[in-house]
Amino acid sequence: MTESHSESVSELSINNNNENKGSLPEIPIDVVSEEEMALLEAALASARSSFPSSVVPAIHSSHIHSNVRSIHSITVLAKRRFSGLSEPDIEDSANFANTQKKNGVTDSFFLRFRKKKGLSVTDITATEWCEKQMEFVLLGKRKINKAMRKGSARHAKLEEEVVKKVKVHVESVEDRWALTLLNFIIGVNQLLFEGLTRELPLISFVEGVWMVGVIDEIRMSKTETDKNPLLVDTKTRVRETLPAEPQRRNGRLQLMCYKHMWDSLVTDKFPSRKFFDFFSLNPYSILSEDIRERTAYSGFPSKTLDDVVGYYIEACHILPLAHDQLLLRYEFQKDESVLGEDRFPHDPIWLKKQIQVCLEFWLGEREASYTPEEERWKCRFCRYASVCPTNANLDSRTSSPTNSDTK
Repeated sequence: MTESHSESVSELSINNNNENKGSLPEIPIDVVSEEEMALLEAALASARSSFPSSVVPAIHSSHIHSNVRSIHSITVLAKRRFSGLSEPDIEDSANFANTQKKNGVTDSFFLRFRKKKGLSVTDITATEWCEKQMEFVLLGKRKINKAMRKGSARHAKLEEEVVKKVKVHVESVEDRWALTLLNFIIGVNQLLFEGLTRELPLISFVEGVWMVGVIDEIRMSKTETDKNPLLVDTKTRVRETLPAEPQRRNGRLQLMCYKHMWDSLVTDKFPSRKFFDFFSLNPYSILSEDIRERTAYSGFPSKTLDDVVGYYIEACHILPLAHDQLLLRYEFQKDESVLGEDRFPHDPIWLKKQIQVCLEFWLGEREASYTPEEERWKCRFCRYASVCPTNANLDSRTSSPTNSDTK
C-alpha cells in the first residue's frame, strides 16, 4: 500500500576516487532517508574533522554472476536506513506510560511497536540484557547518552572510509524498503569484488517473525580454501578495559543473530509474498524517479518494489554461508585503540533458545522477567531503577563494571 505522505528526500552514497590512496578501491553509492541522514550527520559532527571533504560521483557497472542480472559495485551505509536498526532504535515509541498491557497477541509489543519495521537485532539483545528495562523503554522514551553518541560517531567514521552519500527523493514506504534492499545488493557486490563491506542491512524471516539488522563489517577470506565471509562487530568502550561477561554474551548473541539471518537468506527462499503482506506493501508500486534512474545507471534497472525484491533474492542465492567463527572487536573510545578481540564459534542451539525466550516477551506470551539475581549490578546503571520493582531488593554492596559498550 503506497504511503500517503508528502515527498521527502533520502540519501544515496557515492564512490570517492581516493586519488591519494593508491590502489584502494573506489567508494560506492548508498541510499538513506532524509530523517536518517539527519541522525547520521549529528553522529558525525564530533568526528567530521578527520573525514575527507570531497565526494566524487563515480559509478561503474559490474556483474555478480554470469547468470544473474548485473548490479553496481556500490557499498552500503545502513545504520540509519531502518528507523529501528541502530542503537537509538528502541527510543522510538510514543508515550504509553498510562496504557496497561493486555493479554493476547493482538496487543503484543511486537504488533504495537514493530509491525511497520520488523524486530531488530538490537531489540533482541536489549531484551536479553533486561526484559523489564526493554518494557520501560517501549512504554516510555530512552535518552541517548554521551557514550552512545561517541559510539555512533565512531561507526559513522568507519562507514565514511568506504561510503559517501547523496540525496534522492523518496515518495512512499515502498521506496524506503526498496532503498534498504538495494543497499544490501550494493554491499554484497562490494563484498564479492573487493573483499570487504560495512554496515550491511539485512531483512530476513526467521523464527516466525520478520527481523532486521545491520552488520558492522563483513570480510572475505584472502585464502582460496576459506570462502565463507567473516562477520565482525565493533564495540566502543568508555573505560580502557574489556567488558564483563554479560556484555560479552550480549555481543555474541548479536553476531549469532546476524549469522542466523544471513544463512537463512542464503539457504531459504525469501518469502516475498509474506513480506509484502506483513508490511502492507504494494509490490507493483512505481518507485520514485530518482531511484529508478540510479538503479538503471548502476546496472540493475528497477521500476517497482517487486523488481528490487527479485534482485535481492538473486543476490542472496549467490552468497556462501557465513563463517562459523565470529569476531567481536573492542575499541577504547578515547583513542580508538583496540582493547581486544573475541573470536568465538556460532552456537545454533543456544541462539535458538535465546531468540525463543525473547519472542515470548515480544509476542505477549508472558510478562517481562527481571535480570537474574547475579546480574543485578546492571540496575545501578539503569535510568528506570527508581521505578523498577527490583530496586527495593537491590544489594547496595553489589557492584560491577559499567555497561559501557556502545554502537
